[in-house]
This record gives sequence, C-alpha cells and structure tokens, in this order.
Amino acid sequence: MTAALRFDPIRLPPECEVLRQEVRAFLAEEIAAGTFDPHKPLREDADAPEFSRRVGARGWLGMTWPKQYGGHERTFLERYVVTEEMRVANAPVRRFFVADRQSGPVLLKYAPEHIKMDILPRICRGEVCFAIGMSEPNSGSDLFAAKTKATKTDGGWLINGSKVWTTSAHMADYMIAIFRTSPSTKENRRHGLTQFLVDMKKPGITVNPIGQITGQREFNEVVFTDHFLPDDHMLGELDSAWKQATSELAFERSGPERFLETYYVLTELVRTVGKSPDTRSAEGIGRLVAQLHTMRRMSVSVAGMLQAGREPVVEASIVKDIGTIWEQQLPHRVRELAAFVEADDSNHTTLDEMLAFATRTAPKLTIQGGTTEVLRGIIARGLGLR
Repeated sequence: MTAALRFDPIRLPPECEVLRQEVRAFLAEEIAAGTFDPHKPLREDADAPEFSRRVGARGWLGMTWPKQYGGHERTFLERYVVTEEMRVANAPVRRFFVADRQSGPVLLKYAPEHIKMDILPRICRGEVCFAIGMSEPNSGSDLFAAKTKATKTDGGWLINGSKVWTTSAHMADYMIAIFRTSPSTKENRRHGLTQFLVDMKKPGITVNPIGQITGQREFNEVVFTDHFLPDDHMLGELDSAWKQATSELAFERSGPERFLETYYVLTELVRTVGKSPDTRSAEGIGRLVAQLHTMRRMSVSVAGMLQAGREPVVEASIVKDIGTIWEQQLPHRVRELAAFVEADDSNHTTLDEMLAFATRTAPKLTIQGGTTEVLRGIIARGLGLR
C-alpha cells in the first residue's frame, strides 16, 4: 500500500448537537415562512439569494475560516452538522454551497491577500456564487486531457476553450478553473495545468445551458473566447494545478451531500408506511438506514481528518463512490418497498412525485464530483493496486 487507509471512529462533540438544534430551529422558521418546501426537490427557488444571506448572517458560511476574512474559526465537525441539516431539510443551498465547501478554501490557500480580503468576506455573508471549471468536452472525466488554453499576454492571460458540466455557471459570480498553460510531458501527464480565478461577469464568456431530464437549470457549457485574466488571478504555482486540485477534491467528495441528494424519498417512505410497517417494509427500511449510518460515520471521519489538517483524498473518494451508488439506487429500492404498502392517496401521490424526480435526477449524480471509474482509479492507486 502506498497510503494508510483508515477511517477513525469519530463522535460529534456536544457543541455540535447544540448547533444542530439551532440549525433545525432556523430551518423550521424558514419552512414556516414559505422560503422553501422540503417536500419539493424540483423548484424554481433553488438559488434563493435572500436565504443565502440569512444563512451567512447566522455565521454558518466560512465556519472554519480565519476571522480576519469573515470566518468564524469553528471546526469542520460543526460545519458538517450544518451541511447535514441543510441537506436533510432539502434547503436551497445551491447559491452558496460550492463557495463555502471548496472555492473559499482554495482562495485561502493560494489567492493573493487583496483577493482574499475582497471575496472571502462576501462568501461568508452569502453574497457570491462560485462554479468549478474542470471537465471539458471530449475528455470526459480525464482532467489531464484538458485543452482549454491560457496564453500569456501583457499583464495577464487570454483564455480560449470550453468547460462542461459546470454546475451553477449561469448564476455564478466567479469560477475556479483549471486551464492548460503548457503541454503535458510523457513523463508527467499532470504537468502543464494551472488554476485560475475567473470573474464570470467579465467579457469573453458565454454560458450555454445543458438540458436535464428533471427540467432544472443546473449544468452548463462555458465557452471562453479571448477572455482576459489578470496575472493576480493565477492561483498557486504555474503548471502545478493538479496537486492543488487534488486537495480541493477531498473537500468536494467527502461531505454528507454525497449520499443525501435523494434522501427525501427515504423519509417519505417512512412517513407513508406509518408507525406499524409490515415485516417486509421494516426490514427494507432497516437495511437502508444501516447503510446510511455507515456512510455517515465514514463521512464524519473524513471531516475529522480535514480538521486535523490531513488530506484524505483516498478516503474521500471512497465516501463519494459508495455514496453515489447508494443514492442512485435508493429511488428504485424505495419504489419496490412502497409497491405493496397500503396508504391513503395523498401519501402515495407525494411519494410518487418524489420518486419520479429522484429517478430522473439520479444519472447526474455520477457526473458531479467524479465518475465511479475515476474514483475507483484513485482508490486503486492509493492502495497500491495500480
């Protein structure tokens, strides 16, 4: 083995449970006020800018960051609790989630001081939205094959090419993207990629929607045509983006959002079968809850590793791989368990609507955060199997 694979048995401390009750009370107030409906995953309010600002005002964005940048210097485990409660409630987190989860930490580590002082406090206030520019047309999930080019020019770089599967690019204020600044080499395919901060409101950027069967506007193609980036928007080292992106992906792949995206069908199934389920339903629900609990323990463990300053790339990939498979299969398993349940028509109608949406959204879960094939390659490499 080239890496020690380990999931430490971490328990959430008491302050996390206090925080959990605060988040639940906040979400209950938002639901009562009509901000969102937890039973409707398909909705037009998914970006919810005012909700994002209220979350920021509570101090739940940039929770682990230094106070000088608007952060709150709390723990990764506390941030985990907030994320978990938001996802379980099906809250409209799209506007702030990527910025809080991974773009902010990248800026903290690699951006010039004046950019950190400008953007990070606005992320903490819930005022800005970020997208991630990694995947490209004709290269699938092979980031080493990226061809979108950054060409050096006076005072900066000219960007030409395109990114694809770019979540929330149509409403993003910024993107953190990987562009090719020099060719790769036979010895090192990872060479030649550099990370940049992109201002999505500047000229030379076209955002084209990618239609989804759910009817949501989420994925996009982003085309760059002589888009100018100033020198100070380069993040980290020239031609060395891959090692930076690797640590970024540990943030992206390990959270509870990687197994809770279709979770609402499980809670609706429990509500539908009622307090006295038959043996078949009880056994099926028990298995699903046991699997969920196991994934949650693994995910909390990764949060603990991040808190300790480690980069659990392999462990995060395992969480994402297992979580994606589970949340993709969940709608089908729930449909099987609900098939013979006797419930009133209103309960069945709600569950049927949720299942229809969850089934349509399930295919995209493999794309976001890395495909199963790529993740298993990372895991195999980390275990010394390839």
